[in-house]
Amino acid sequence: MSKIFVSPSILSADFANLERDIKLVENAGADWVHVDVMDGHFVPNITIGVPVVASIRKITSLKLDVHLMIENPEKYIEAFAKAGADILTFHYEAVKDISGIIKLIKSFGVKAGMSIKPKTSPDVTMPYLKDLDLLLIMTVEPGFGGQKFMNDCADKIPVIKKNAPENLIVQVDGGINAETARICTSYGANSLVAGNYIYKSSDIKLAIQSLL
Repeated sequence: MSKIFVSPSILSADFANLERDIKLVENAGADWVHVDVMDGHFVPNITIGVPVVASIRKITSLKLDVHLMIENPEKYIEAFAKAGADILTFHYEAVKDISGIIKLIKSFGVKAGMSIKPKTSPDVTMPYLKDLDLLLIMTVEPGFGGQKFMNDCADKIPVIKKNAPENLIVQVDGGINAETARICTSYGANSLVAGNYIYKSSDIKLAIQSLL
């Protein structure tokens, strides 16, 4: 079985104690840190931007998995890359020139990810799978943490795995806990984003281990 990368979402962390909460997941065995960037346009919520990503980069050695839930993400790729993002994931629904933004992300030495919303068919991803490093399947409507897992979204995983290169990372985000993680990994997902399940747990290390 391939390695499962656990990427705790800091959307569920205490923003007043962000360094502490990132160190907590780092010491508990997390592989990456998932940073949700929201602009209040593509999704209704507003979260954090480039300066916070740059600050996070200074305090952790974990890979920064930056999820751009924003309109016109191509305008911000360079800034987030220079701030220290290791992976930049844009939304299929927010971009007209998909191949162009993938090339742009990679030109900064950053891994390129693409995300699809629950109502978006996995078929739209097929022309781009060979060029992507990561494909993120949203299993809730993007914008807020703590939502319920949408089972039918997990059905997209085997469709994508069947058509993707072996090295493509298939990530799921939304309502992930020990039970839903098992569903997703059994279908072939190999990266799990979890927020509340990890950060609201009384034992963060155990919560992370239970996803594997």
